[in-house]
Amino acid sequence: MPRTLTVTDHRRDSAGLTYVYPVVSRRAGGISVGINFNPNNACNWRCIYCQVPDLRRGAAPPLDKAQLQHELRGLLESILDGTFYQRFQVPPDHRTLKDISISGNGEPTTLAEFDQAIAAIEQTLAEIRLPPQTGKVIISNGSLIQRPEVQRGLARWSKLGGELWFKVDSATAEGIRRINGAAITPERVLTNLETAARLCPIWIQTCLFMLDGAPPSQEEQHAYLDFLATATARHIPLRGVLLYGLARPSMQPEAERLAPLPASWMEGFAEKIQAMGLKVKLTP
Repeated sequence: MPRTLTVTDHRRDSAGLTYVYPVVSRRAGGISVGINFNPNNACNWRCIYCQVPDLRRGAAPPLDKAQLQHELRGLLESILDGTFYQRFQVPPDHRTLKDISISGNGEPTTLAEFDQAIAAIEQTLAEIRLPPQTGKVIISNGSLIQRPEVQRGLARWSKLGGELWFKVDSATAEGIRRINGAAITPERVLTNLETAARLCPIWIQTCLFMLDGAPPSQEEQHAYLDFLATATARHIPLRGVLLYGLARPSMQPEAERLAPLPASWMEGFAEKIQAMGLKVKLTP
């Protein structure tokens, strides 16, 4: 009996593949083809809202580029010829290929062959006639932008028409440690953001939620808005800010401490960002 893919099914093995997985995306409003460089569930950060089970510290394993290309080609072809929609009983209103997203079970830029992986994806996409409006996204915490292979990969991705979603969940050192489990300063985040934005079109991506029954503090809110103001003052080219809430339960030990924010709170914070002249896309 065929499986049904729903907006709540974001498992990286949903199609029985190693590197490639389909998602019925609530944000995209259609099919997002995910690419997972971290099938070992390893990441250099540990975000408390992360939905990856058995998450561990580490880097992506060596990549089998031939397998990546074979899986990506096969999944995209089945979507474009319609057999994928029948196999997975995709709802009719979501039967559109919206984007290709390099995300997965960890930080994709920990892959040592990151630039080579982007080149392999580029070669595969050149063989397939994608709809012209198909988006191309890399979702990253931006912590490894200084690596030459990451910079080469981002530059290549940009030439493909891709963009980078750069994670900024907090603009205080304490908040970054608490939320992302990372020892990085806001100043370093800003420097990395500036480097990345010169290589590839960029959105800031921010997850907002209640922690221990409370929304982000006034201090956190002010620091975040100041961070955006500084980025604007430095003329860092940003496409805007992606604000989103908790879509699925965290698989981390802090899960019970997290809860969604009221939509009105999210909308109010989005308005403060818009007042700074930045575009905001909100997904509560």
